[in-house]
Amino acid sequence: MSALHGKRIVVTGGAGFLGRHVCEALARYEPENVFVPRSAEYDLRDLASIRKLFDVARPHVIIHLAAVVGGIGANRENPGKYFYENAIMGIQLMEESRLHGIEKYIQAGTICAYPKFTPVPFKEDDLWNGYPEETNAPYGVAKKALIVQAQAYRQQYGMNAVSLLPVNLYGPWDNFDLNSSHVIPALIRKVLEAKEAKKAFIEAWGTGTASREFLFVRDAAEGIVIASDKYDEPDPVNLGSGYEISIRDLTYLICELCEFKGEVRWDPTKPDGQPRRCLDTTRARQKFGFVAGTSLRDGLVETIDWYRKQVMKQS
Repeated sequence: MSALHGKRIVVTGGAGFLGRHVCEALARYEPENVFVPRSAEYDLRDLASIRKLFDVARPHVIIHLAAVVGGIGANRENPGKYFYENAIMGIQLMEESRLHGIEKYIQAGTICAYPKFTPVPFKEDDLWNGYPEETNAPYGVAKKALIVQAQAYRQQYGMNAVSLLPVNLYGPWDNFDLNSSHVIPALIRKVLEAKEAKKAFIEAWGTGTASREFLFVRDAAEGIVIASDKYDEPDPVNLGSGYEISIRDLTYLICELCEFKGEVRWDPTKPDGQPRRCLDTTRARQKFGFVAGTSLRDGLVETIDWYRKQVMKQS
């Protein structure tokens, strides 16, 4: 029987982009219930709110997905906020989980925790071999500290705390706000709006030479839930697709899929961010059998279609 069967599970961030897919994936494990705290009622930066959450939900399992996050621009504008809020949420939630005797605690970290010049593909053992890329280091370091906390709590208190490292996510229900979104939703919105307005070009950040790996959100949710059920070890685990693409090639692929014929004008005064990102996903496959099932092209087609139907038709 599944370790999640009949359990009361709290999913922080469960109403968000990744969280809604995790909650859907949890249903087939037949938990007693899945409780999604909303920030208006349960502010995870506030200790009293966290204690109220435990009193109300009485969880056996915590899946901590809530984060304050954005793209390169948002990270540059909010380094202090991103460090403090991500750190304080995780630190207090894990401590209260320990005090309440939680059976299992699963947290989603970030690929931004890796050193700027990590050899590609990123192996989990390289996590401590340098400082993260500067534009998102405060966010990455805050999340990195929570891995240390999880391992320390396991060592001292025997707490079953697990850390996962999802690569850049994309898919339906993503954040398409150009001021805070990541690269795929930002490009989809720019390209579709340019096409609708019959513009001759779009502007893209940086040089396009940086590379990234992307994981479709339903695949990420599947990986998190499988790990929640089957993985009980201290070592952090990458969740990715294992496929690397340059931002330039990604941009032209999105233009192709959106049928935009205009020019792409690159703005080299804007930062590229980390030079390369591609994960070694061996540990996830070996430890709990996770392999991503959605190709980048298929995932982009679904995401573009969702944006056209859900956002553009309503605007």
